[in-house]
Amino acid sequence: MSPFQFKHFSIQQESSAMKVGTDGVLLGAWSTIKDGNTLDVGTGTGLIAIMLAQRNTSITIDAVEIEIEAFKEAEINCNNCTWKNRISVYNNAIQDFQPQKKYDTIISNPPFFIDSTKAPKPDRNSARHTDELSFQDLITNVIRLLNPEGIFSLILPITEAEQFTELAKEEKLFLSKKCVIKPNPIKPVKRVLMQFSLQPKELIETELTIETITRHQYTKEYISLTKDFYLKF
Repeated sequence: MSPFQFKHFSIQQESSAMKVGTDGVLLGAWSTIKDGNTLDVGTGTGLIAIMLAQRNTSITIDAVEIEIEAFKEAEINCNNCTWKNRISVYNNAIQDFQPQKKYDTIISNPPFFIDSTKAPKPDRNSARHTDELSFQDLITNVIRLLNPEGIFSLILPITEAEQFTELAKEEKLFLSKKCVIKPNPIKPVKRVLMQFSLQPKELIETELTIETITRHQYTKEYISLTKDFYLKF
């Protein structure tokens, strides 16, 4: 499989269970990044870590990945990018990750299938299903590792987003920013981008539509969000 070529870097993804997709690009382009220490939970190919490094030259990034083949490709991709000196990749479960610091920004494109049929490949299951990283585990470890004024961002399907938000609220992790994603104007919401903090804040809600009615004709808003990354924009 050929690497996925972005404007300023490429992503090798031959061995990783989860390939480059719209979810990761949306999250990497949309999320707020605070200066300082950044943590990417379940980095996969390293895509989001690299996007954040491109967007903010004042951050250092720790990227954590439990699946060994994805970890190896993330190392390759991060070492091949312009911002390699600011990215460190770790082959860890977040539950076992014990850094000597806390983070100003935490980001994750997490597994979200809870009760669905599993794929035959264990690595793809790990990337897609919540068995090894439940929503509760993710929330617990975000709270453990987040600075008091830090922010946490992720992307989920709409039903799972509602479940996650309720669990997070119970643990005093509060939704502060939300963007619902529609594939096109006539289809329902498919994904939700969310930002959380440890203090309650007034919720900012927005909507983004990816394509117009015509297939592969992208909206101005989507182009504006992703133009620094996609070659086609």
